[in-house]
Amino acid sequence: MLTAFTAGLTVITASELLDKTFFIAMYLAMKHSRWLIFSAATSALAAMTILSVALGQFASFLPKNIVHHLEIALFLGFGLKLIYDAYKMPVKNNCDRILEEAEEAVDKAEGKLVTQTNWGIWLEGFLLTFIAEWGDRTQLATISLAINNNPFGVTAGGVLGHAICTVIAVTCGKMLCGRITERQLTFVGGGLFILFGILAIFEKN
Repeated sequence: MLTAFTAGLTVITASELLDKTFFIAMYLAMKHSRWLIFSAATSALAAMTILSVALGQFASFLPKNIVHHLEIALFLGFGLKLIYDAYKMPVKNNCDRILEEAEEAVDKAEGKLVTQTNWGIWLEGFLLTFIAEWGDRTQLATISLAINNNPFGVTAGGVLGHAICTVIAVTCGKMLCGRITERQLTFVGGGLFILFGILAIFEKN
C-alpha cells in the first residue's frame, strides 16, 4: 500500500502542477475566497481520483497475464507520449496561454450564474475542475497506476497530490509559474512513467 501511495503522490503531483485545472483554481482564487475554491477544486479532483481508480480496478479483473502487459503498455506508452509532448512544448514558459484558456472557461461559466452565492461559486469551481480533469493526463495516470496497485494507496496518494497542487495554485500559483515550466514538469512525469513501466517488467520475473 505504501508503494502505491508513493507512486500516486509523486506522479499526480508532477502531472497536476501547471495543468489546466491548476490554472482554473488559480484564477478562481484571484476572484473568490481561496478556501472556498480550494474546497471545491479538491473535492472535484478527489471524486475524479476515486472514479479513475475504480476504472483501473475494473480493468484488473481481466486475466493476470493481460493485466500485466496492459500495465506495462500504459506506463511506457503514456511516458513516451509525455516526453514527446514535452519535447514539442516551447522552452520558455507558456503560463500566459494556459491562464488565458482558464480565464475564458471561468468567465464563460460565471456568465451563466444567476447569483454569486458561496454555493454557486463552490459548484462552479467543482464542475469546472471536474470537467477539465476528464480525459486529462492525471486521470489517465491514475487509471494506469490503479490497474495493478493497491487501490486505497493510489487513491490516498492521488488525493493528497491533488490537494498539494491545489494549495499551491490558490496561494502562490503565479510565482511558481515564473520559476518552473510545464515542459520541465511534463518531462519529469514522462520519466516517472517510463520508470514504473520498467519496474513492472521486472516484477513478473
